[in-house]
Amino acid sequence: MAQSSRTCRIRVGPSGWSYPDWQGVVYPQAAGSKFDALHYLSDYFDTLEINSSFYRTPAPRTAQSWARRVAHRPDFRFAFKLWQRFTHELAPARDRPAGRLNPADVDPVLAALGPLAEADRLGCVLVQFPWSFRHDPAALDWLEALNRVFGEHPLAVELRHRSWDDESARQRLRELGINYCNIDQPVLNQCLGPSSHVTGPVGYVRLHGRRYDNWFADNVQPSARYDYLYREEELAEWLSRIENIASQTESLYVFANNHYRGQGPANALQLRAMIEQGKLDVPPDLMQHFPFLQGLATAPRPTKSGQQTLFDV
Repeated sequence: MAQSSRTCRIRVGPSGWSYPDWQGVVYPQAAGSKFDALHYLSDYFDTLEINSSFYRTPAPRTAQSWARRVAHRPDFRFAFKLWQRFTHELAPARDRPAGRLNPADVDPVLAALGPLAEADRLGCVLVQFPWSFRHDPAALDWLEALNRVFGEHPLAVELRHRSWDDESARQRLRELGINYCNIDQPVLNQCLGPSSHVTGPVGYVRLHGRRYDNWFADNVQPSARYDYLYREEELAEWLSRIENIASQTESLYVFANNHYRGQGPANALQLRAMIEQGKLDVPPDLMQHFPFLQGLATAPRPTKSGQQTLFDV
């Protein structure tokens, strides 16, 4: 990918790191109870999206632990996914008025964000709304309310319904200082299509996969919606969009959310190689399961005895 005339740090990584189905695929099969998945992945990626915070706000000590475990990577940044209470439970929808912002809900989130921000490890807070969240005055008011309480940190809003493909909506995000999250998802039933919009200094991209059969299905496991491996040509479609976003922003986060069975980390490395046009360190177990990564990988670093170990790659 051609270099932008602006200096923009592009970080690419997977969404989340704690998935049982990554054992023996992303992580070594024989990894013991003391194996640190976060530390391990931070050797291969300079960003990770915190997924668990969407389901439950972490304690400050947990956030402190996350920051400490990536201390060996000064350039590493987290994206923190906002608790779903603000996006799925309280936010206005077609059949539900807006809820209220209660300090009892807000304060624990701010307390969790504090240690990451203080350690200079917080890149962005992702505010992910469901497809049912439509563009209307009530929704814009809700975004403004969230911005008032969480806007001390960079916010990126993910919108999935096509009603948000509106320049007036993007202009309102610019006025609020909220960054736009561009997404790759199955384009059906009024879903937003791929884009390269910018509404602030932080660019954000999420790749969810293209499982048209499962995206709105009710009788499947949630992971089935993200069971998708992007082909090289599908990832290449995003290069011009990423370049366009990078030319207008100071930092850009790209996350592969097709996490099932390690497909997200594999695609994230594949996309990184396209962007950086160079070889990468690749987890050895992941390379065994996705042989196309062999062509992207640097030579493993040998130990003094000439034997490669888990901690050398």
